[in-house]
Amino acid sequence: MPSPFAVRSFRFQWPADLLTSWAFEMEALILGWYVLSATGSVTQLAAVAALAWLGSLFSPFFGLAGDRIGHRAVLCITRSVYALLAAVMTALTLSDALQPWHVFAIAATAGLLRPSDMVMRSVLVGQTMRSEMLMGALGLSRTTSDTARVAGALAGAGGVALIGMGAAYVIVTVLYILAVLLTLGVAGPAARVASAHPWADLKDGFRYAWHKPDLVATFAMAFLVNLLAYPFVLGLLPYVAKDVYGAGQVVLGYLAASYWSGALAGSIFVGAGRLPRGAARVMLWSAGLWFAATLLFGQATTLWIGLPLLFIAGFMQSFCLTPLAAIMLRSSDEAMRGRVMGVRMLAIWGLPLGLVAAGPLIEWIGYAATNFIYTALGLAATVAIAWRWREALWHRSAAANVA
Repeated sequence: MPSPFAVRSFRFQWPADLLTSWAFEMEALILGWYVLSATGSVTQLAAVAALAWLGSLFSPFFGLAGDRIGHRAVLCITRSVYALLAAVMTALTLSDALQPWHVFAIAATAGLLRPSDMVMRSVLVGQTMRSEMLMGALGLSRTTSDTARVAGALAGAGGVALIGMGAAYVIVTVLYILAVLLTLGVAGPAARVASAHPWADLKDGFRYAWHKPDLVATFAMAFLVNLLAYPFVLGLLPYVAKDVYGAGQVVLGYLAASYWSGALAGSIFVGAGRLPRGAARVMLWSAGLWFAATLLFGQATTLWIGLPLLFIAGFMQSFCLTPLAAIMLRSSDEAMRGRVMGVRMLAIWGLPLGLVAAGPLIEWIGYAATNFIYTALGLAATVAIAWRWREALWHRSAAANVA
């Protein structure tokens, strides 16, 4: 099978996505630790993490914009805004003027755009790869975020302790600028002629997805893992490091790096074309194992037990989400992919909802009990999804398991 790197556009997109993801992860850990240290509140920590995904509510509009003006153009615009916001944070930090409200304001602004980055990445891969190369390309594409999260976890958490927050943010700003320059080399089909009725186009996207059972089922699964699995690694790890393990920023980096190392290993495995046939069944089994590993991690009180459990959870994440994305892209006509993936990003709204609910719940009943409730519900809901859409997802003859 030809390598995705044989496609010129992918040779530009992969490093551009890598640098963007690295900057994302560094920012998330730097700001999360700052808010927790400055306020001492797990609720405020969860809130600032939730703001990073605020824009998932508007992701269908970004998908529509990509279909109309070109997905590369949307990526260049949003990544330029990230660079500008990072430069503002750098100036505030180096001048000792940074306050928690600055962090919330900038996180909210970036959060309006960030989910669109994920939409455009997947759509561009779908548009530039042949069908037989798609699963491998998506696996390699996921390695950008997974690799960056390993390095970003260590650089973001450990780097602040070594070189300070201001210097770390200079690095973040440079990463965003380089990502913009590389994105200019990404190809993609020409933007289609703009419709005079964008709202009608958007409604067409919702209607199109709603009438395809495999798309509805994968949307449900995407919402579920964002609501009940991701909060424990995309927002609450600073609390685990500080309050569960009684440790500092270096251990926070180890925790994040352990999870994303597992995700990276899974993405490489999938990218090498070693995923068995039956994408939908693999997605469902992996989701169940992801929730199980997260449940055990939430009950662990020793770091050296928690680290391998996080690695396993990350590995299962890749085996769940890469087939999920492949099913969506294969089930969608090319003209609808931007809108369909934009609608899919609405599922990310589960993450801020899960974080906002988890903060007060942890303060009320504790971290371990909150983790148990979330993951037990996740396991039950995974079984329910497999049963409700068994013809589209579970049957071996289903299109999602044959392609």
